[in-house]
Amino acid sequence: MITYKSFETDRLILKPTDNEDANFLIELMNTPKWLQYIGDRNVKTIDDALKYIALKVTPQFQQLGFGNYTVIRKFDGTKIGSCGLYKRDGIDGIDIGFAFLPKFEKMGYAYESAQKLLKVALPIFNIETIFAITIKENTDSQKLIEKLGLRFQKIIRIPNDEEDLMLYKL
Repeated sequence: MITYKSFETDRLILKPTDNEDANFLIELMNTPKWLQYIGDRNVKTIDDALKYIALKVTPQFQQLGFGNYTVIRKFDGTKIGSCGLYKRDGIDGIDIGFAFLPKFEKMGYAYESAQKLLKVALPIFNIETIFAITIKENTDSQKLIEKLGLRFQKIIRIPNDEEDLMLYKL
């Protein structure tokens, strides 16, 4: 079995999301903010989560060597969120994204994990340009994206999605 690279910061471990994270994904993907700002992915059961990992997460790691990382707090091993680099239809490049359980928001974890992925994108994965997308209503995400150094480019729509998205670029 191929193992993919994990990353660490002072407070966090970013490990490639795998089947061990199925229960965590159910919790994260059904939080009010996930449903409101990202959308319902119909991940309600362990089987749903395992299928999502098999169809969406694992193939990107196999093809590109990077993808969605489960973010774990070092001091207690708690899974607190996810952060990743994604190849998305409709975006000509790699997109950085993040989502955290509500009780772990506003603690700097999203910035810390996203900053780590930005730092390794070029030297490890040869990614020169990073994009980010969010909806207009998600002002917290916009602030974090801008704090990471990305700048607003334009409004876009990605295939099979009727929602206007704000596209940022680093």
